[in-house]
Amino acid sequence: MATIDRVRYPVVLFDLDGTVIDSGAIILASMRHAAETVVGGEYEDADLMKAVGGPGLEAQMVALDPDRVDELVRVYREHNEALHDTLECCAGMDEVLATLKDRGHRLGIVTAKRRLTVDLAFARLPIEHLFETVVGGDETEQHKPHPEPLLLALERLGASPKNAAYVGDSPFDMEAAKAAGLYAIGVSWGRIHSADKLTHADVIVDSAEELLELV
Repeated sequence: MATIDRVRYPVVLFDLDGTVIDSGAIILASMRHAAETVVGGEYEDADLMKAVGGPGLEAQMVALDPDRVDELVRVYREHNEALHDTLECCAGMDEVLATLKDRGHRLGIVTAKRRLTVDLAFARLPIEHLFETVVGGDETEQHKPHPEPLLLALERLGASPKNAAYVGDSPFDMEAAKAAGLYAIGVSWGRIHSADKLTHADVIVDSAEELLELV
C-alpha cells in the first residue's frame, strides 16, 4: 500500500453503492429475498454479496442458479427498488462531495447500478447536481473490474486518467481504477466488501473527511 503526502486530482470519480450511498443493507436484503424466493435454501451473507459492484446483476445471479437468472433479477429488482425510499448517504459523504465541488473538483459517478436505479437514489438524496457525469452499469458492454466504465466517464469529461482518482468500496472498483490508470482510493465503510479485499487500492480511508486530504 502506497504511503502518500498530499496529492491533488482535478477529477474524482465515485462508485455509488457503499461509497456514496449507504445501500449495503438493502442490497443484502434483496439478494437474500431473491435467492430464498426463487431458489430456496439458506445463504451466508458473504456468498450473497461477494460479486456485488462488479460484473452486473445478471452475472451475480448466475452463481445462485444459472437457469433462473431472469427470474432472480426480476424478484431482486421488485424488492430492491421499493427500498430506495429508505436510503441515506454514507456518513459525511454529502458534505464532502459539496466541499470537493466548491473546491473546483469535477465529480462523476461510475456504478454497476443501471441508470434507472441510480435515478431512484437521486430522487431520495439531493446530490445529483454535484456530479457532471454518471455512468450506469447498463451504459457499457464491459463492467468493472474492466476499465471501460471509468474510461467512458473520463471521455465524457475530456479528462486524462493521470489527473483522476476513483473512490470505491469493492475489489472490482480498485481493479478497474488501476486498469484505467486512475489513483485508486478504497473506502472501508461500505458494509458490502471488507477492507482487506481492497488489495489493489493505492490507499484506504476510514472516513469521508479523509478524502479531502487525498484529492
